[in-house]
Amino acid sequence: MSIDKMKPSAGKENETVKSVFEPKSWNEIKTHDSWSVFKVMSEMVDGFEKLARIGPCVSIFGSARVKDQHQNYRLAEEIAYLLTKKGFGIITGGGPGIMEAANKGAHFAGGKSVGLNIELPHEQKPNPFIDNDKLLSFDYFFVRKVMFMKYSQGYIVLPGGFGTLDEMFEAITLIQTHKMVRFPVVLVGKSYWAGLIDWLEKNLKAEGMIAPEDMRLFRVVDTAEEAVGHIERFYAKYNIKPNF
Repeated sequence: MSIDKMKPSAGKENETVKSVFEPKSWNEIKTHDSWSVFKVMSEMVDGFEKLARIGPCVSIFGSARVKDQHQNYRLAEEIAYLLTKKGFGIITGGGPGIMEAANKGAHFAGGKSVGLNIELPHEQKPNPFIDNDKLLSFDYFFVRKVMFMKYSQGYIVLPGGFGTLDEMFEAITLIQTHKMVRFPVVLVGKSYWAGLIDWLEKNLKAEGMIAPEDMRLFRVVDTAEEAVGHIERFYAKYNIKPNF
């Protein structure tokens, strides 16, 4: 890309950064912050009202960039299908890629397919496999994450990027700090996660940043059957049937 093509974008970014530091009147601050509070409350209330009625669900996280012919797309679809047949609803971020695959699996298994879509500058569009009455849209990532954590009884994490890592570590941190029940967290794709697991072992655990038992807060598997089996065994242990 030429320097000339980069200039408008850089100029716009500079203006955005500068605007953050511009002095604002008390009225401007109060008006903007008050509106933000009401918007957050609105998203919270809407999410609580809709999701409280859906029953037991598993959240499936993963990349939005995966195409429908990719092996991870097919794997996510299979996991969601099998989980749905076991009585779980499926919650995703509502977009394309792994999210679409998971909603697709739930849809064709005849189960509940939930999408928590996020409004982004590049306009992420909800995928077509979400139940019409179970699509929610959010402006705020943190409100969306509250919904994932509050209304899921398990977490399946397929390969993904920053957003996937954010969601995965949110769940693990809440479990580690006893702010959430120790629901199963399953990472799918041993080769993909191997480097991260090695880093956690050699750095965080070795330096005492986490306890040795914290490495047991999640399970790493390779197949759909292993992922679903881990979720199923967790609930069998407590003699709980998640069927709707």
